[in-house]
Amino acid sequence: MGRPREFSDQTVIDAAMEVFWEKGYEATTTQDLCARTGLGRGSLYNAFGSKHRLYEEALRRYAETLARRQLSMLAEPGSVRERLRDLMLGVLDADMADPGRRGCLALNAASESSGRDDAVAGLVRRQFTDLEQALCLIIAAGQGAGELSSDRPPLRVARAFQSAYYGLRVLAKVTDDRDVLLDVVEGAVAAL
Repeated sequence: MGRPREFSDQTVIDAAMEVFWEKGYEATTTQDLCARTGLGRGSLYNAFGSKHRLYEEALRRYAETLARRQLSMLAEPGSVRERLRDLMLGVLDADMADPGRRGCLALNAASESSGRDDAVAGLVRRQFTDLEQALCLIIAAGQGAGELSSDRPPLRVARAFQSAYYGLRVLAKVTDDRDVLLDVVEGAVAAL
């Protein structure tokens, strides 16, 4: 019988998520993961099988925590426009306050070569789809209540807004000019 684990998988996944978020999958070494998690190479591989498997777990954890928290902002009270603006302002503020300007882990994964891996692409696609569906629901509600124009299908509006949202996340990685980013927010909200 083997020795029981002396670490929490969740704690290790959280630490690995931070490393992958800071460096990306390709640039993260096993040594980086060992240093951050406090585990030896053998323990890390025994627990997770491979760097790639740990990366998949980190992407799942990101979706369960940070991405889910962003989606919950859409359920807050207020008008549809206010909630959508708050969603964008929330990520804008978080992205600009992050000294490493890491942006969105799912978006980073999609743009890295590892994003072409079927498993990673599926995890990222799931996050993108979750946001698209949440946006579609809130936009349909806003159209039904007369708050938003109903001249376009909710899904088309949601997809346009989502494109602006992810564009904002990319721009926030490379600009310090908050006014530029606020223009993106206001333009996306005005286009509703």
